[in-house]
Amino acid sequence: MTLSEPWRLGANILLLAALLPHPSLAAAAPRPNIVLILADDLGYADVGFNGATDIPTPALDKLAANGMIFSSAYVAHPVCGPSRAGIMTGRYPHKFGAQDNLPNFHPEMGITLSETFIAKVLRDAGYTTAAIGKWHLGEAPQFQPNQRGFDEYFGFLGSGHAYFPDRYEAIYRREVEAGNKAIAGNISPLQRNGAETKATEYLTDAFSHEAVRFIREAAKKDKPFFLYLAYNAPHVPLEAKAEDIEKLANISDKKRRTYAAMIYAIDRGVSEVVDALKSIGRFENTLIVFLSDNGGKSGGPANNGPLRGGKRNVTEGGSRVPMFFHWPRQLPGGRKFDFPVLALDFYPTFAGLAGAAIPAGKQHDGKDVWKDLLAGRNPHPYEMIFVMSHLSDHTDAAGRLDEWKIYRERDKPWRLINIEEDIGEQRDLAAQNPEKVRDLVGQVQKWAGTHQQPLWHYNTDEDPVWAKNKKPYFDGTFDLLR
Repeated sequence: MTLSEPWRLGANILLLAALLPHPSLAAAAPRPNIVLILADDLGYADVGFNGATDIPTPALDKLAANGMIFSSAYVAHPVCGPSRAGIMTGRYPHKFGAQDNLPNFHPEMGITLSETFIAKVLRDAGYTTAAIGKWHLGEAPQFQPNQRGFDEYFGFLGSGHAYFPDRYEAIYRREVEAGNKAIAGNISPLQRNGAETKATEYLTDAFSHEAVRFIREAAKKDKPFFLYLAYNAPHVPLEAKAEDIEKLANISDKKRRTYAAMIYAIDRGVSEVVDALKSIGRFENTLIVFLSDNGGKSGGPANNGPLRGGKRNVTEGGSRVPMFFHWPRQLPGGRKFDFPVLALDFYPTFAGLAGAAIPAGKQHDGKDVWKDLLAGRNPHPYEMIFVMSHLSDHTDAAGRLDEWKIYRERDKPWRLINIEEDIGEQRDLAAQNPEKVRDLVGQVQKWAGTHQQPLWHYNTDEDPVWAKNKKPYFDGTFDLLR
């Protein structure tokens, strides 16, 4: 049978359409550059876009106002190292034994090499990659950034660092001359791609200037880039430039003023990064993500209001952090997103935007949330968000499921909160909702059953107890005390 002329014409049109690129693909924007900026121990309310009135953060506030602010952004852990491990792997760190900070003077320990970092996924997809600043994921060569997917690295490998080179280098030299072999990492030399190097200026400024250098160099290549800019500010020690402190004379408390000046220096650095992106014509097609690794430390100069608690706690102040996305080419500005979004979502979301293939068998606990962000839709409906913090003699645990949050601290009873109505976690609704309590506690307990024995403890004195008793602090954690 032969086709009539009209049918033949229609068939030819269909064939031609099949051979041409799909309109959505033909019009697709180039893959974005991705700049992930991480602050360290930043309070929830210590940036202007999240409520600060005493700390000027104009660069961050402008990006936030022209991007999307997340009111319910959560990291994977309320402590620095595990939180960063969650970002790099897309998994709760408890599942691969990294649920505590690495102990000092144990360079043989680090995030398991069986985990593929997001940097490697992006590099394999054609991105130029760099990590600048605090690492805190392992110090031995095999654990360092250059072996985990980053083309370039400049920063320090441990948990913290002093800020003024002329001060900490003098202390370091005295330690070396005294023959001390166990020198604190916070005064040790910085590293560039595995070799010792020196900073020549206040550390926050040094990291900002390295970021600008990388951006300008990366622009010379015909490929997108991924920059992980991990400031150690405003983590202790509280050290700020005198001129920055002087600009904040309105803050009467001395510690708060120094802390604020450290945040002001971050903001200055972000402004320089933005200027660099604009100067090379990459600003419009760069996704900038800003957040903190966990909440500000309770009892210090940070302000986590209106949240309860802070760093190390399973109340909101520990893992709910300030965050925004900014991408002029693809993300409408002036928007606020109130549904929960996780730092664990970065892994699949970045991979999706980059057109990158996540390795077969790679597990991750987040999801690609991009379409949900654009649609204003809850990315995690009916999905529990977990927090667990092992302390010296007990375990604190929590879980949020939509508007409900269950949590327990020390030997106190489990508390049930409607977190959408009570962000400060003041009104315990457990007595009125016993079935809800049992259900949510059961879900947290089931999740805890997926955890691996910790591979290390920040306080190494705890090692024998864990080795003998196997997760001893789970005993009683899930009892329904009333």
